[in-house]
Amino acid sequence: MSSSLDQRTAPAPEGSRPTPLPRRTRAYALPEVRWALAALGLFLLALPPYLLGGPAWLWGALFAGAYATGGWEPGREGLKALRERTLDVDLLMVVAALGAAAIGQVLDGALLIVIFATSGALEAVATARTADSVRGLLDLAPATATRLLADGAEETVDAGLLAVGDTVLVRPGERIGADGEVVGGASEVDQATITGEPLPVAKETGDEVFAGTVNGTGALRVRVGREPSDSVIARIVRMVEEASRTKAPTQLFIEKVEQRYSVSMVLATLAVFAVPLAFGDDLTSALLRAMTFMIVASPCAVVLSTMPPLLSAIANAGRHGVLAKSAVVMERLGQVDAVALDKTGTLTEGTPRLTDVRPLPGTGLDADALLRLAASAEHPSEHPLARAVVDAARERGLALAPADAFAATPGRGVTATVEGRRIELGSPARLLPDPHHARVHPHPDTHAAHPEADHARVHPENDPAPLVRELEEAGSTAVAVLRDGEPVGVLGVADRLRPDAAATVAALTRLTGRAPVLLTGDNERAARRVAGRVGITDVRAGLLPEEKVAAVRAWEAEGRRVLVVGDGVNDAPALAAAHCGVAMGRAGSDLALETADAVVVRDELAAVPAVVALSRAAHRLVVQNLVIAGAFIAVLVAWDLFGTLPLPLGVAGHEGSTVLVGLNGLRLLRSTAWPRPARG
Repeated sequence: MSSSLDQRTAPAPEGSRPTPLPRRTRAYALPEVRWALAALGLFLLALPPYLLGGPAWLWGALFAGAYATGGWEPGREGLKALRERTLDVDLLMVVAALGAAAIGQVLDGALLIVIFATSGALEAVATARTADSVRGLLDLAPATATRLLADGAEETVDAGLLAVGDTVLVRPGERIGADGEVVGGASEVDQATITGEPLPVAKETGDEVFAGTVNGTGALRVRVGREPSDSVIARIVRMVEEASRTKAPTQLFIEKVEQRYSVSMVLATLAVFAVPLAFGDDLTSALLRAMTFMIVASPCAVVLSTMPPLLSAIANAGRHGVLAKSAVVMERLGQVDAVALDKTGTLTEGTPRLTDVRPLPGTGLDADALLRLAASAEHPSEHPLARAVVDAARERGLALAPADAFAATPGRGVTATVEGRRIELGSPARLLPDPHHARVHPHPDTHAAHPEADHARVHPENDPAPLVRELEEAGSTAVAVLRDGEPVGVLGVADRLRPDAAATVAALTRLTGRAPVLLTGDNERAARRVAGRVGITDVRAGLLPEEKVAAVRAWEAEGRRVLVVGDGVNDAPALAAAHCGVAMGRAGSDLALETADAVVVRDELAAVPAVVALSRAAHRLVVQNLVIAGAFIAVLVAWDLFGTLPLPLGVAGHEGSTVLVGLNGLRLLRSTAWPRPARG
């Protein structure tokens, strides 16, 4: 379907190029709409002279124009289908209209053509609006980018021509042109369109950025890390294209039935014409009854019952950050009766966060002072745990002091001079003398720069060991902090539970009738601690990828339809084996995103039960549509066979049922149709 798009732009920051707004297809740009309007206009012009007894050449020419403008396109498509040895409903409608005209029912035939063309136009508009709703998420990446040359010069190039290794300059207020890594500059980037984060994210050298996200007030130099065709935006585009090419099993079944039904309907129409004629009925009456039968028995409404609800559900889910790759997926989501959840990156955020700041008594430090010293020393480090400490200090508004003589050794700790004092952070097993601490999870990138740190002086009345044990039992990684060789406190760092995790588990339990299962490669203790906090009792921990697949297949063998939600490479086999797989978009690996049937782009776990509920709503609408379509056909056919059904009334009833089921399916496009997500 060709369409012209409304190229609107949004106000842009001064000095930057305007940013395209999501484009919306104009109804008049669709050829189906233009032809339908032309047919309707000619029909309305022909109606007064026909009803008032005007000259036949006038209303005849106008009616002929209505036949041509409204019927040529469905007639052409029907002939194409006939050449492929399939019988298309469009062709049957055109034949019925011409048959009505042949027996003198010119007005009735023209009315059929106009209503049928209008129905097709409404379907085309609905399809275009659905595509617009999804495409609004995709029109993000800018068309051009500023590429930096080896000699320092700049050139403006098509963003699609960028290659891995190119360096691009992103000015304040511009959209980033490619997925890549920041190699210079610092800024804040609004990633809400990709990750759903409500606040801009600070970006500096080494940070990853995504095509289509909006740069803040600073300038960034970004080294392209992925080909434009493999960017996050491009992968989303491919998912939507796949969704538009695939059809749900119900739709495929209906299309198979349609072919047989259409052939049977033609044979029945011939019988409806021939049998009364053989028993003495006149030709006009028999032909009119046969034409009416063919119109009212056509399965247009049945065929249109399935796809509008599913496509509308796909569009609505896309607007809320869940991209279903096909109508098959949207249908399957509502069929699940068991759910398996991954832990890290799914139930948890997948990013270390500072959970505890515990200064030791007698050190003269409160929590903020201890955190300030630790963050000042950790600031030069790029380790995720170090970043968690620094981020926590920034969140509290603490001013960090410069760190001199910084040194880091993997597995040991970091050391830096802060305000003239030697500050050390690292694993208690390395920095504290008590051998008990050897069981505490080490800080992988921390170290003590001096051998004497392994023999830190610990006074019995100021022993950090109880704090370390307490944090470890709570599931945190303990980080010891020393000042000039003396322990002054302990920090706790952990992967924080998603705020909506417990509510999501409860919502999935209500939807499926059984609590989700936790499948994780993490240790049993950590898994059960997280499961207990969200209400999961069935925990399978320490699993290898093939063991996750075995668990899913065992449930499937029992007749369950399993939904797997995960984010990592180790989740990909289970995502592929499940009845339906959903990947968390922000932390999800490329393999998981490619394998999953649906992706939660905004990384909101609560969207999972919401899209399952939306899928079930779409199924209910499909059933409603089939009942409506079947009832209309049964009543109209019975009326025509056992009574006298006027052709205009038959046309209105048939096309009215088609429009009705189409509009009923489009109800899921409304924003209110999206189920309210579970909230923590």
